Amino acid sequence: MLAKEIFVSRATFGKEIHLGEGAVKTLILHLKEAKLVDSTKSGTFLTEKGHKLTNQIHSAIPKECKIKKCSIIQGKYNHAILLKNYSTTIKTGLEQRDYAILYGSSGCTTMIYKNKKLVFPGDEKECFIKDMKTGNYLLENLCPDEGDVIIISSSDDPFVAEISAKNSALWTLASV
Repeated sequence: MLAKEIFVSRATFGKEIHLGEGAVKTLILHLKEAKLVDSTKSGTFLTEKGHKLTNQIHSAIPKECKIKKCSIIQGKYNHAILLKNYSTTIKTGLEQRDYAILYGSSGCTTMIYKNKKLVFPGDEKECFIKDMKTGNYLLENLCPDEGDVIIISSSDDPFVAEISAKNSALWTLASV
């Protein structure tokens, strides 16, 4: 939000990230202490350091999309995140699943774009061989390149599916 808007109010933050005003105030305080944001009467805004960090995150996580339930992805709501060139950091995909579950996800699937197909970590078999429609949808919407990772988190709540996918992706970035 801060990368898209010049100023963001605490009320807008709270509504967008499903937190109360007190929690938002504490969050902004932590961001100020890290020198990532500052505030005026107009709202909170990114500092130069904050812009630099968000640009780094956006280059590592350039795309995301919602995905319908399918043979592999069983959640009512599913959110997919693209991580650029992070395949070497992925072990089994269980680490991403565990971190997504900490944020309320009912499940999380990690796949790698390798040899022009989506495969599970440590496997050469194509994930969507029996569901080409879903595989093509992901390829068209996320446009992965060789060595990219896709994390898909599921939940009965669309916000939880999205936030748990994003947190799993951020954890993956931080674990390098």
